[in-house]
Amino acid sequence: MSNSESVVLELKGSLLPLMVLRLLAADHHEIAEQLAKKVTQAPGFFRNAPVVIDLQALPPETNGINLTLLVKLVRTYGLIPIGIRGGNTQQNEVAVALNLAVFLDTKSEKVRPDEPSALLEMAKTKIITHPVRSGQQVVALHGDLIVLSMVSPGAEILALRHIHVYGTLRGRALAGVHGDTQARIFCQHFDAELVSIAGHYQVNEELPENLLGKPAQVYLEQNLLKIEPLEFYTR
Repeated sequence: MSNSESVVLELKGSLLPLMVLRLLAADHHEIAEQLAKKVTQAPGFFRNAPVVIDLQALPPETNGINLTLLVKLVRTYGLIPIGIRGGNTQQNEVAVALNLAVFLDTKSEKVRPDEPSALLEMAKTKIITHPVRSGQQVVALHGDLIVLSMVSPGAEILALRHIHVYGTLRGRALAGVHGDTQARIFCQHFDAELVSIAGHYQVNEELPENLLGKPAQVYLEQNLLKIEPLEFYTR
C-alpha cells in the first residue's frame, strides 16, 4: 500500500461475549421444545443474539444430529447462529457449506495456575461511574465489572468474572460470560430484568419478591442459580 492510500479498515482479534447453545442430546423434538421455552422467558434478551452451537457434549455414538435442520430451528426462534464447536469432520463440512464458522475444541484450553500473565489479564477490572441507560451495553471482557451508579431497564452489563452494582440494578446482568461458574453478581438494590451466571439465568418474573429493592447476591451452586440477601457484617 502506498503512502497516499488511506487506511479504511482494521482486522484484528477480539474477545466478544457470545451465547453458546450446548447440546446434550440429538433429539430435535426435545431441542425445539426446550429452546422455545427458554426464548419465551426472555424474548428481548435472545432476539438477534449471535450464538455458537456447541456439539462437544453429544455422545460419541450420536450420528442423528441434522445440522442444517438445527440451524433453521435456531433461526426460527430469533437467534443468529454464527458457528459450531466440537463437531466431527462431516458436521464441520456442513457448517462451512452453511457459511458458519468452525471453532476449535476448547476443552483443554484452560488457564493453569502457573500462567501469571494470563491471571494478570483476567484480573483487570472495569469501573463505570455513570448510569447505564436503556439500550446501552457495557462489557468487561478481562475481569470484574463495577458500576457505581444505576443500571436502567433495557440496559445490559456483562463481565468475564464478577459484577458489582452499587446503585439500582433494573436491567440485565450477565456474569461469567465465558463459562466461569465461580462468578457472582452483587448489587445494592436488586430489581433486575434478567440475571445470568455462566449461561444459567432467571428473568424478573422468577426472582424472589422478598429481595426486590434490597441488597442481593447471585451465584451458582451445583449448576443451580441461587439468589440470596447480601448481608453486611460490622465489628
